[in-house]
Amino acid sequence: MAGDNAQPGVAHQAVDIIKQLYYIEKEARDKGYQPEQIYQLRQSASKPVLEDFKKKLFVWQSALPPKSLSGKAVSYTIKEWSALEKYLADGRIQIDNNLMENSIRPIAVGRKNWLFNDTPEGAAASTIIYSIIETAKANGLEPYWYLRVLLEKLPALKSEEDFSPYIPQNIDRSMIQAMKDKYR
Repeated sequence: MAGDNAQPGVAHQAVDIIKQLYYIEKEARDKGYQPEQIYQLRQSASKPVLEDFKKKLFVWQSALPPKSLSGKAVSYTIKEWSALEKYLADGRIQIDNNLMENSIRPIAVGRKNWLFNDTPEGAAASTIIYSIIETAKANGLEPYWYLRVLLEKLPALKSEEDFSPYIPQNIDRSMIQAMKDKYR
């Protein structure tokens, strides 16, 4: 058959390169590397893969029709290259923004609901609530119970200093457990 000896297309080759990069990230996670160790691993393992990928992108760009899907993808990747390689510079930076994408998904889903915010104040209130909920989730808190504690304590809070112990990063988790115990 004619297709048996066919070379993988540009998209397949690009995906294979990206898989290599994610495999390196998985290795760092599996070994429990600290940010400095991740940085070192990326310099020795990921950076050469990216350098080779960049060379291939320019070869592919000259060979592909610019308006084809692959041609557009290659051009976009080259245009965004500096953003792509930023993660190499700091072991604390993730290779992708999946965590952020997942955290803002409820906002995107709720976008149509915002059409019913009749005033700028209503829109601002919705934004604040979404922000509180997502920050609670990012800090490993159950938003429902965190909000119950927050709403109970809020009337007594007068200053930023009073409020500080109740932000998701600072809250005493035993308060949340006590709230759960109280209402269960």
